[in-house]
Amino acid sequence: MFPLSKGKVTPQAHVDIPAGTFEEEHGRKGFYGRTSHLYRTHRPTDWTRIEGPLRPHAYDLSELAPTDARDSQHGEPVTVLYNDDLAIKVSRLAKPMPYYYRNADGDDVYFIHQGEGVVETDFGPLDFERGDYLVIPRGTTYRVVPRTADNFFLIIESRAEIEIPDRGPLGPHAVFDPGVLVTPEPSPILDDSREWEVRIKRLGQMTSVWYPFNPMDVVGWKGDLTAFKLNVRDIRPVMSHRYHLPPSVHTTFSGGNFVICTFVPRPFESEPEAMRVPFYHRNIDYDEVLFYHEGDFFSRDRIKPGMLTLHPQGIHHGPHPKAAEKAAGKAATDEIAVMVDTRYPLAIAPAASDVEWADYVNSWNPTRKEAAL
Repeated sequence: MFPLSKGKVTPQAHVDIPAGTFEEEHGRKGFYGRTSHLYRTHRPTDWTRIEGPLRPHAYDLSELAPTDARDSQHGEPVTVLYNDDLAIKVSRLAKPMPYYYRNADGDDVYFIHQGEGVVETDFGPLDFERGDYLVIPRGTTYRVVPRTADNFFLIIESRAEIEIPDRGPLGPHAVFDPGVLVTPEPSPILDDSREWEVRIKRLGQMTSVWYPFNPMDVVGWKGDLTAFKLNVRDIRPVMSHRYHLPPSVHTTFSGGNFVICTFVPRPFESEPEAMRVPFYHRNIDYDEVLFYHEGDFFSRDRIKPGMLTLHPQGIHHGPHPKAAEKAAGKAATDEIAVMVDTRYPLAIAPAASDVEWADYVNSWNPTRKEAAL
């Protein structure tokens, strides 16, 4: 296959869009596969209505009330979205877990939206703060010990191993140098002789094992499998001053049939004819999830920190009508957001439906008065 060019187009995608047109990227495999660019005379999001399940969704996750917020012993995080490869959950754990936990079903990735504390692991403790990713491999015994009461942890549970993607010709130090990753030092707890419970999750079911000592008794470890943390301030995004790069360049972790990307502040493109906002696309092979952590989300109207959007594969999405105008007056973005792109469709848990902004589907229409959350 080779690229063709028919009709009214621009030779360079995302640059010098023909007057009176809107560019849409129609691609396979997320942003990794074969692509065509369509130049339309109308925004593909200028629909009058959508009937059926395939529509964009927005949820205010700050309105969720996971049971672990009030009961650290029996409470649990609440599931928001899920499929056979992953589950996206929210924890508001307010007090230290009175037990240890081991996930035998998959790796756990915590994104610390709010709060601070320490996670005790087999490998040693890791302090955490706002903006941290904590990556905890399958089978690791751990306990989350918050130091703050008002906490918000986004959890991505992956059946496949969480890996750092190959950066290709950019080299291994692009986006973030592995040297910024923080790994734990052994810190055995040897003077705690009370009984401790370890809860092990396997095939979605819990098994409890009790020990007459604290299981954090590792005095040393070696190897290349361990828990680690990464803070968003240590992410240095790939940029082009003349071209709006696709979200795939911001991939932070890969998880088997999905990727986790992080959008952090960066200068806008300085080429006058280059797009400064995300391009319209229908992401035909992937569901796209965005969790909004911090800043001014210039491409989305009426979105605030703690919200999450879901754009299912097959339906258009892209910047809201005022996004280009907002971007024109700024030298740089200041948003921080976590994106999860999934190869297979996500199911929506009932808890998410309870905090949905039902009129989000109409938010691209500049003439419509949007309903409140």
